[in-house]
Amino acid sequence: MKDKLLIIYTDGSSRGNPGPAGAGAFITDGEGLHLKSASRFLGVQTNNWAEYDAIVLALEEAKKILGKKSKDIKIEIRTDSELVKKQLSGEYQIKEPTLFPKFIKIWNMHVKDFPNVEFVYVPREQNKKADALANEAMDRGV
Repeated sequence: MKDKLLIIYTDGSSRGNPGPAGAGAFITDGEGLHLKSASRFLGVQTNNWAEYDAIVLALEEAKKILGKKSKDIKIEIRTDSELVKKQLSGEYQIKEPTLFPKFIKIWNMHVKDFPNVEFVYVPREQNKKADALANEAMDRGV
């Protein structure tokens, strides 16, 4: 890896809310070099649940790429969900009980493997690759 930064675009989507859902993650190094794409079908879920799962997917894939170096690398998770960004950054509390397990999983991954993770809100136009991956996952699952 050329530098000590990983940028990960994530998106979770649901057709209907709840409805068939998918998660996508598009991973680059700090210079924008594509390292990996990942997606998965989530069954019937809400869009917020899918957004959280996309971040779990992203961190799982980042761990595969980085291994034990994950503690030394700055990770920037970019999401077009302002709500999820603010919940994971501690600005908003989580009111939906079904999101607690996902939040705890992400928090535990942060503490154990990714101490230098930052959550960043980006407009939807800057998140098209992750959005396409989430839609592909929904297409595969339906």
